[in-house]
Parts: sequence; C-alpha cells; structure tokens
Amino acid sequence: MSSELTLGIQGMTCASCVRRVERSLKKVPGVVDASVNLATEEARVRADPNAFKTDTMVAAVKNAGYEPDVATRTFSVGGMTCASCVSRVERALRRLPGVVEANVNLATEKASVTFLPKTATPAQIVAAVERAGYSAVEDRAEQAEAGADKHGEIRALRRNL
Repeated sequence: MSSELTLGIQGMTCASCVRRVERSLKKVPGVVDASVNLATEEARVRADPNAFKTDTMVAAVKNAGYEPDVATRTFSVGGMTCASCVSRVERALRRLPGVVEANVNLATEKASVTFLPKTATPAQIVAAVERAGYSAVEDRAEQAEAGADKHGEIRALRRNL
C-alpha cells in the first residue's frame, strides 16, 4: 500500500528542472514513483508510508536547488497533562501524510506544525489531534497575520505589474 502526496515546488523554469527534481525525489527512501509537472509547479509522489519521511522529501527538493511549498501553523492543544501526552500528539501529527515537522509545547499548550499545504490541511491536522484524544484549534491571530501578509504581497505584485 502506498500513499500519494502533492508538493508545490517553486523555481522550476524548464524540462531540465523537472528531470532534476524527479531524480532527486526518486532517490528518497520509500518513494515508489515521482512525477513533476512544470505548468502546475507540483510534484506528485507515491510512497510507502512505512519507509518514507516527508521531511526527507522536502530536503531532497531543497538540495536539488528548488523551494518546496510548505506552511507552518500554530494550533492550541487542550487536554495535555504530561510529557507522554506531548509525545502522543507529536506522533499523531507526524503520522499524518504531508506533515514535515511537528513540535508540541506542554507549557504553552501549542503545537507548531510544518506541512505540505497541497497534501495536508489545518482541518486534517486538528482531526489528527482529536483522534489522539485531545482538543485542537488553529490559532486565529496567526491566520489573520498570514492573511494580511498575503494581501500586502498581492498589492506589491499589482504595483510592480
């Protein structure tokens, strides 16, 4: 059984770039197949979930000279009482396809999750935490800040155009 992940990739300009990224991805342990599309700037990767790590795939794209599309969000996690709870939440998050990294802090009751936005969504991250037996919500302040940054970026692009 294999799982499929979609990874956005920035910086590709030609067919040679596509081949370079595909070769790099196919060398990652656990990758069954990789297909890169220049027009959509995406890679579709089929991988064995038991032998594959998303962070290794992201590093392979970076080492090939391109920028993988990853997002980092912070979630408030409720119901944790000890280090064992932290470990349980981190394991649940890291098992979710598309999660690159997950760090949970018991004192602040926060989880910082880096993920592939074309594969995993904040809703899936919340659901994974809830399946592990805890409550979770995405921090709204961070969402508003990200929205403001995107709005500013769009204004700058329009101005430059």
